Parts: sequence; structure tokens; C-alpha cells
Amino acid sequence: MTAVELAELSPEYVRRIAPYVPGKPIEELAREYGLAEENIVKLASNENPRGPSSKVRQAILDATAGVTRYPDGNGYALKTALAARFRMEREQIVLGNGSNDILELVTQAFLRPGDHAVYSEHAFAVYPLATQARGAIGIAVAARDFGHDLLAMRTALTPRTRVIFVANPNNPTGTWLEPGDVKAFLQAVPRDILVVLDEAYNEYLDHAQQADTASWIGEHPNLIISRTFSKAYGLAGLRVGYGLMHSTVADLLNRVRQPFNVNTVAQAAAIAALEDTAYVEESARLNRDGLVQLMQGLEALGVRYVPSHGNFLLVHVGDAHGVYTSLLRQGVIVRPVANYGLPEHLRVTVGLPEENGRFLTALASALDH
Repeated sequence: MTAVELAELSPEYVRRIAPYVPGKPIEELAREYGLAEENIVKLASNENPRGPSSKVRQAILDATAGVTRYPDGNGYALKTALAARFRMEREQIVLGNGSNDILELVTQAFLRPGDHAVYSEHAFAVYPLATQARGAIGIAVAARDFGHDLLAMRTALTPRTRVIFVANPNNPTGTWLEPGDVKAFLQAVPRDILVVLDEAYNEYLDHAQQADTASWIGEHPNLIISRTFSKAYGLAGLRVGYGLMHSTVADLLNRVRQPFNVNTVAQAAAIAALEDTAYVEESARLNRDGLVQLMQGLEALGVRYVPSHGNFLLVHVGDAHGVYTSLLRQGVIVRPVANYGLPEHLRVTVGLPEENGRFLTALASALDH
């Protein structure tokens, strides 16, 4: 049997998957263009540009002494810390290799071939990828003003719908839904449909915009909330996230979860990061200042953007491929989003002030050519 014939043994819906393409690594750009890594600015993956806090760095160092042993597969200490934070039981928490893992586990546990999953146009690429990997059918509902149209999503439900994904704030557009509107949507959804509320960027919201969504789970056992330590907490490289849900739902996700999906160092770092509230507050403040810096710079250039509630901006540049390539040559990495149905836009992560300045200068040059 040839390799081609072997590949054809894979389900057709798997062979049709277009693999997820992450932001270009600094090392890769340096190799391609002969640039010095220290001169490259990466604003492509919505990472926290500050690096981990000193408390987290120490926790990482301390945890390395135990890397010859397998991690705590149940994540007892991290779950205990999260349970205290959200006033819930450990049995209601599932740990993931990033919140992306939680999204995958939901589809693995609840979607069968032919089932339907509903999500918004311009929403996180993993929703359709994870859906298709199970042989299920994704239903992308047209966006309204680059964000979720909850009424249209409710109308799109079918008897075969098993999962709905709602991102708040939404990546890559940065749009945000009022908690009251999300709660009303949840109340209108049949109880036999799971609603995954993806809150990866929740910590960047103003306090007045943040809602105690975890408290909704008691009334809505079909609600799953996914969060991550990759963004505001600055732990993208360690891959640790978590889901909050009813204990019965958590039990099912844990049955399909890999036994040691969150490593020892990641668990220790996440506990320290969760305790370091000052670091998160300062990250959010710097992000707000960075958004203002970018927005003012874009307005000075006459470039349109979508107002954002995350740590990134969706920027309309027209010839996105040409501008992206020009930025790369100048040592600035941003994110093309044509695969999100936004071929004329680029997504730009908020960096440190000097990084934001580098981007704006490079963008001005790119637009002149």
C-alpha cells in the first residue's frame, strides 16, 4: 500500500482539515530575512510582552527540581487555587494544555459525526477545526459589526446542534458582548445544548465589564467557561488553561483528557501567577495605554481599525498580504487574518510602548510603497 493509499484510510473530514497556522516565530523570520533576533518585534500571537512576573519565575525554578517525576495528573493544588478564586468545587474544574485543550475536549466528549456546532463568523479558528476533527458540521453565523450576532446564532440552532461557541471578547476582532446579553442568550438556549463561553481575554476587560460568569453554572449546567494563563498572566509558552463547568460535565471531559496534559512546571507557574494579582492589574493597565497609543497612531495615518476589548487590534490595511510582507522585511511580525474571512485586515498585538512605536513606523513605510 502506498503512502497516498494509506492517507486515504483517514476519514475524509480529517483529510479536509486545513491545519492551524500560528503566528510566525521570531527565529523563523530571522532565518528567512537574515535579521538579528534581538531587532525583531513580534506582535502576532496576543502574548503578554512583559514576560512572567518575578514570583512566577521563582516558582518555575523551584518546580524544575521535580521534573523527573510525572505531574499530578489531577492538578490538585492548581484546582484548589482556582476553586477558591471562583468559589466552586475542584470537581467542577478541568485543566488543559492551554484553553485550546478545553475546546478540543468539549468536541471530543460531546460531538459525533453529523452533529452541529454553532459559532460566529470571524471567531477563533479552533472552533471549526475542532468541530471538523470529530466529523461534526460547523455552522458559522454571519457576524454583526465584526462580532457575535446572538439572535442570529439562536436562530441557527437545529435539532442536531450539540455545542455553541461564544467568545467574549472575541479573537481576532476584539468585540465584546454585554454580560446581560450573554446571560439572556444562555437562558434562551435549550438545556441539551452545551454553551462554551470562551473568556481567554477576560482579564483585559475593565472591572465594570467583567461578570461573575462562573456563578451562572449553578443555574445553567450546560455552560462551560474556558480561561487561559497564556494571555494576561504571561504563560503562553507553558500552555496551561482551565475550564469551569458542572461536575458531571467535567467528569466527561476528564475521561477523554490525556492523563498528564498539564506539566509540573506549568502547574506551579499557574498557581504563582494566579496569586500575583498586581502583575495582572499592571498588565491590563499597560495594555489599555498601548491600545490608546496604537489607536492614536493609526488615526494619524488614516488607517481604520475595530475598537478592541482584548490585547490586540484588528486593522484594515487593504492589501494585507503586501503590507504584512513589508512589515516582515522591517522586522515586525503581525498576524494575517484572511483565514478568518478578513482578507484586508491584519491583527496587531499590543506590545510594549517601543514595540508599538516600531510597528507604527513600519506600517507608515509599508503603506507608502
